Amino acid sequence: MRLLLSLLLGFTGSLLGQIRFIDAGIFRVEYNEHYEQPQRLWYTVSCTESLYSRSGLNFYGVDSVHTSNDADYANNVYDKGHLAPAADFACNETALRQTFSYLNCALQHESLNRGPWKALEDHERQLAQVAQVEVRVELEFSNSQPLPTGAVVPSHFTKILTQGDRVWRYRFPNDASVKGRPYSSFLVGSD
Repeated sequence: MRLLLSLLLGFTGSLLGQIRFIDAGIFRVEYNEHYEQPQRLWYTVSCTESLYSRSGLNFYGVDSVHTSNDADYANNVYDKGHLAPAADFACNETALRQTFSYLNCALQHESLNRGPWKALEDHERQLAQVAQVEVRVELEFSNSQPLPTGAVVPSHFTKILTQGDRVWRYRFPNDASVKGRPYSSFLVGSD
């Protein structure tokens, strides 16, 4: 019986994919190796002004974790979207480099990554000029399909900003429908 249970759990785990909880120093991540994408990520905004350039930095894999890679982002509409933004850590060269880990990267539609998501990142740094800002990012995979390269495209991104007793929740579809819209139009709740 014990052997059967062990085999069943092992088979089920391989179907669901391995979820890894990783403390990467500047951020913590719940990573789904089956999807090759983060599921949740937490960080504190560290910088409000960039002191170091991200020029020449490229995303890198982590040997012990099965992540997405360059092939997943080639020849499609998905950017290598930082979940913990490089600019939030650009006052420290080492921390800036750490943001380029594939543990901190998601398949993000170019209209989202370059539009309202980027504007919300700018806003969180403005908030951090006043008081500390804690951020949680959650990815959803409803009706998501894997790319031919293996990584699964998230259907939605939720970003939750906390500053003291204030909380703001934003939820974005991961598609072209976000183009030209302000990040504030994706606010789904605040406390």
